[in-house]
Amino acid sequence: MIDTTQDGDILDVTFNRPERRNAFTRDGLADLRETFETATAPVVYLSGAGTAFSAGADFDVVSSLSADEAEPFIREGQAAARAIESYDGAVVAGIDGPARGGGVELALACDIRVATPEATFAETGVSLGLFGAWGGTARLPRIIGEGDALELSLTGRTLDASEAQRIGLVSRVVDDPRTVAEELLDNDYAALRTLKQRIRDRDSLEQQETREIEAFQQLIASFELE
Repeated sequence: MIDTTQDGDILDVTFNRPERRNAFTRDGLADLRETFETATAPVVYLSGAGTAFSAGADFDVVSSLSADEAEPFIREGQAAARAIESYDGAVVAGIDGPARGGGVELALACDIRVATPEATFAETGVSLGLFGAWGGTARLPRIIGEGDALELSLTGRTLDASEAQRIGLVSRVVDDPRTVAEELLDNDYAALRTLKQRIRDRDSLEQQETREIEAFQQLIASFELE
């Protein structure tokens, strides 16, 4: 389900199951996790084939799970999202068409989310008696704030690209989101990695400030070696 193409310093990672709107089985999630665990490109561009970004979890799979079977499926989705979030390089999600449930959660794990005007977003699990459990309940309020996270999750309503940008779910709405990934290539890759690590640090402010100094010193030292 996961296609990869290396184009210079950008790794294109594509969800390629368009006949199911790029919905994920457990095997698909494992493939996605392994892709990010083994990739080395400075920039990764994540997108979906066909007319959707991703419908999230394959409902035919989810509806057939027992309570015991649900745990490994959820853990695989959480592991895939963590692999995206903790990737050493920069990850840009290009969202074109619908992103639903787990598709939104995987996008939340990316560093930058960019939408086309045709993109739409919804956390539809609540209407089915479920919810997104691939880390979305933790990441969504961090990114868009608790109020908007609750409103989006509890109503299950669909956002268009402009509203998604207004609440901070995406940073830009453009015709070709991949151009944003290309922009990153103009920057120093070591600085990109360092900034990502520092901004994602969840430790105390004092610890973050100490690590900020250490990281800056390491970058300065690299100038001295040149």
